[in-house]
Amino acid sequence: MTAKLIKGTEIREEILEEVAAEVKDIKEKHGVVPGLVTILVGENPASMSYVTLKIKTAHRLGFNEVQDSQPADLSEEDLLALIDKYNKDDSIHGILVQLPLPKHVDEKKVLNAIDPDKDVDGFHPVNVGRLMIGGDEVKFPPCTPAGIQEMIIRAGVETSGAEVVVVGRSNIVGKPIANMMFQKGPGANATVTVVHTRTKDLAAHCKRADILIVAAGVPDLVKPDWIKPGACVIDVGVNRVGEKVSEKTGKTVAILKGDVDFDKAKEIAGSITPVPGGVGPMTITMLMKNTLKSLKFKLGLA
Repeated sequence: MTAKLIKGTEIREEILEEVAAEVKDIKEKHGVVPGLVTILVGENPASMSYVTLKIKTAHRLGFNEVQDSQPADLSEEDLLALIDKYNKDDSIHGILVQLPLPKHVDEKKVLNAIDPDKDVDGFHPVNVGRLMIGGDEVKFPPCTPAGIQEMIIRAGVETSGAEVVVVGRSNIVGKPIANMMFQKGPGANATVTVVHTRTKDLAAHCKRADILIVAAGVPDLVKPDWIKPGACVIDVGVNRVGEKVSEKTGKTVAILKGDVDFDKAKEIAGSITPVPGGVGPMTITMLMKNTLKSLKFKLGLA
């Protein structure tokens, strides 16, 4: 048996088409489009590459995208003032401060300064609380967990009553996806176990999982014999394990591996996400969906 591939690249296109159609409809009926500002402090190459992709995606969808690039020596006070300016700007519905920030800036203070109703990353404590309560209280689920849940739903995987095991307890992926999976609602109603580096007999827990979500940041951590036959495996890990020369471009590119031994796991699992091309493409996609939701909340459409 070879597992069905859950391709984030394909699901991303489905969702982006839906978002673009909604943006067009709202523009025609209300004369406004979603406004997204990305604040980039400094010139971190990885951040610049990621921001470029966000800008490209936002433009494709018809968003009003504002790229606010600032020098690396921007003071914390000036950055907070900049965020306050966008908090008060009615044309901006989503504010994203690209991390990491320079060492002289307190990231926690900066993220907490964003208006929770414009926090489309879903990192503000208010939005974390809303997520914990669940139901109609949720405004902006964190983008990567939201993408994971969307992939599970669109792959037709049954979650109600399912045993879900989440490997990893980060604030960005592990904790929120665990919370989302045991809530009431579509793609949820599951029984969830969270495991981590201090868990005894990690393999035994993983073997019970109907849905195994791995976000540990350790290449090939999950072995084939840890996987229940027919299980859905969501591999969130993106680990650089070396470099190679691309046959297409002739350029040196990173060799990426997930947290799951994919080649062997796909012969046991019922469905599985590849790395790359799995969960990765979903993060920016859900950021765009959250920004659209922010505008819809403002217009009373959500």
